[in-house]
Amino acid sequence: MSLTAIVWIITIVFCGIFLWISVKVKDSAGQSFSNYAIAGGTLPIYLILFTDIATIMGAGNFIGHAAQGYKIGLVDIPFVFGEQGSKIIFALVFAGLAGKFTYNTLSEMMDDLLVRDKVTRALVGVLTASIMIAWVGGQGKGLGDIFAAFTGANPIPIIMLFNAVFIIYTFLGGIYSVVWTDLMQGIIVVVFAFIFYGFAFAPVHFSMGVLQQKLAEVGAANLGTLSNVPFAVILKNFITGCFGILAAQIYWQRCFAAKDSGTARNGMLVSGIAAVIFVSMTAMVGLVTKVLNPNLADPNQAMPWLMMNYVPTWVLAVVFTLILAAAMSSADSNLNSASIILVNDLIRPFAPNKTDKELVNYAKILTIVVGIFSTLAAIYASSIIGLFSKAYTMAGGGIVPVLLVGLLWKKTGEPFAMGTKNSRITPWGARLGIIVGSVISLSKYGILWGVVVSAIVTIVVSLFTPDVSDPVSPNTKAA
Repeated sequence: MSLTAIVWIITIVFCGIFLWISVKVKDSAGQSFSNYAIAGGTLPIYLILFTDIATIMGAGNFIGHAAQGYKIGLVDIPFVFGEQGSKIIFALVFAGLAGKFTYNTLSEMMDDLLVRDKVTRALVGVLTASIMIAWVGGQGKGLGDIFAAFTGANPIPIIMLFNAVFIIYTFLGGIYSVVWTDLMQGIIVVVFAFIFYGFAFAPVHFSMGVLQQKLAEVGAANLGTLSNVPFAVILKNFITGCFGILAAQIYWQRCFAAKDSGTARNGMLVSGIAAVIFVSMTAMVGLVTKVLNPNLADPNQAMPWLMMNYVPTWVLAVVFTLILAAAMSSADSNLNSASIILVNDLIRPFAPNKTDKELVNYAKILTIVVGIFSTLAAIYASSIIGLFSKAYTMAGGGIVPVLLVGLLWKKTGEPFAMGTKNSRITPWGARLGIIVGSVISLSKYGILWGVVVSAIVTIVVSLFTPDVSDPVSPNTKAA
């Protein structure tokens, strides 16, 4: 059987299973907006763990970091440790806290515990939703390119097909569709990744010494070391990856969906460790490709070229299944998160009388709208994806410092509880902190200065502007 036939069979079977799952869970998801967004905060450890793993390991982590490894070598590793290691930091510092609550979004949590300001909530919502929208488009584009490389088919219809499938099953089942499909996808990612890496590193005999020697032979010895890279570059890459991820709704949403704080923490911790290992190995795959073919015109072809030239057909089928699972799980998670943010933080605060049924319907409609927009962006306007991706830096430099200041600069020594504002941040302090930090992070000064200035502005402005009242109605889940 040809590779093209195998790839099509795998694709059709996968899509059929995912759609079947969404039909089975749609009634549970439609019971309330909380169910559609976070499954009512009831998910057990096995669903949280594998949805975390599947969501983290998107097409970008299997394709994008291989391209970065091919292009810049080990300099990509600090960014990987920041981007993926931030999940470990998140697990140890934030997941336990978030797991106590049943908020739908990060914006809502910051609004309730720290700020109490609809404008700030909307600002946070816009930035975090933009990250999610960019990632949805990126996953579709990555899948289309890989499918085209394996089959020779035009990537545009493939992008439309994949996006249509995950739009439909996310539309029907909300977070329930996402976590149950992710259970299957996460298991595939873990098992099949080890098979792929085994073949990918065989040309260098699984040896870092052999890899560095062969890099020197092709005139790329500089890619195999960090010794010539300024510490400031390494630190910037680490901070950018770390702070950007801490503002990602998909991870907060899974903590809010967990049945308790221990489940939220342990799921994120294990998946974060797995992500650091897998993504670092993917960057190294790019170096292996550099050794085998140092003259690729497009670094984005590093992973496809290696697969098409150095692994047998059955492994190619395994790898395609791996990437299909990774891309679709990441896409559906980000699509669901984007629609939930738009409803929860840009509609609900300004229309508080909307019923649960209306909010669920809004979320379903926006799932389709965001999905279609992301599809078109992936096909026709890569610059739009790049523009939205700037929100990654803006969120890291604007939202995260305000969040950290708010959590540390408390009014009392009491623990945070739903319904109680226990932070000294004022609405104007939060607004200006987010805006100034975001702008500076995009400027020539970068995210390091953005973080520092954002924190300072938040504190100083809060000292000189009025705060809001803080009604108390705590509602935490079991620890």
